[in-house]
Amino acid sequence: MKNKKKLFDGKAIYNPKGKAREYSKWACNFHTGCSNNCEYCYCKKGFLGRTWDIQPRLKKCFVDELDAFNIFKKELQTNISELRKDGLFFTFTSDPLLPATKEFIWDCVCEAVRNEIPVQLLTKRADFIDSTIKEFQNKEMVAFGFTLTGYDELEPGASSNADRIKAMEALKRLGYRTFASIEPIINPEASMAVINACCNFCDLFKVGVLSGKKEYDKNAILFMLEQLNGLAKQGVRFYLKDSFVQYINLDRASLEAGFVTADFNINNIK
Repeated sequence: MKNKKKLFDGKAIYNPKGKAREYSKWACNFHTGCSNNCEYCYCKKGFLGRTWDIQPRLKKCFVDELDAFNIFKKELQTNISELRKDGLFFTFTSDPLLPATKEFIWDCVCEAVRNEIPVQLLTKRADFIDSTIKEFQNKEMVAFGFTLTGYDELEPGASSNADRIKAMEALKRLGYRTFASIEPIINPEASMAVINACCNFCDLFKVGVLSGKKEYDKNAILFMLEQLNGLAKQGVRFYLKDSFVQYINLDRASLEAGFVTADFNINNIK
């Protein structure tokens, strides 16, 4: 029996475990804390909550940004063959495109792309485009994702959902890959509204329910699935997270062809 490969756990780059692994096999975290200050944020709870702050701060394992960047480059080279295959996700413990951190994160994104490593960024910001998107020619290497809930009041420091959707459309027109995290679902009707608003320029939707003890009207979730099935028949791609599947005891084998698996690589879309 072969030994299971040990997960890499660097200071910046690591192999996520649990629910995070549904998003990517490889991720990078530099900061804790986030000025978006979303009410439902999992980073405010449990172990991560001990270091959470409304302002992003470098993790304590880094001396400063230069030290963090040098460590990042070293860990990049250590895992370069796998990273080139699977890509690198930014980030699980903050928003990678906050005004306070976006320049540093973008330097890291550029370093990854120079090394032929595809990158995905998940954000609730729409105010980074003018200073960010001009840098790449090989745009297929970079995928921009936006968390969309339809509830601006729960995300007081973030850009509005409407502005995020506009930013996604602009990025898609420029040739970048785009995806949306419809997680958490606060209300199925609101989630469908944001999906319908951007399904013509979003390459992939990742859909998940709110973690914890959130109770939904099961019929509303089933009706949402029916609507997702209809869009999938038209060519819209969805990944249903395990939280969604388990909530309604769904058999993935019953899904339309437009539903993809967790290992679907958005950077490989032609």
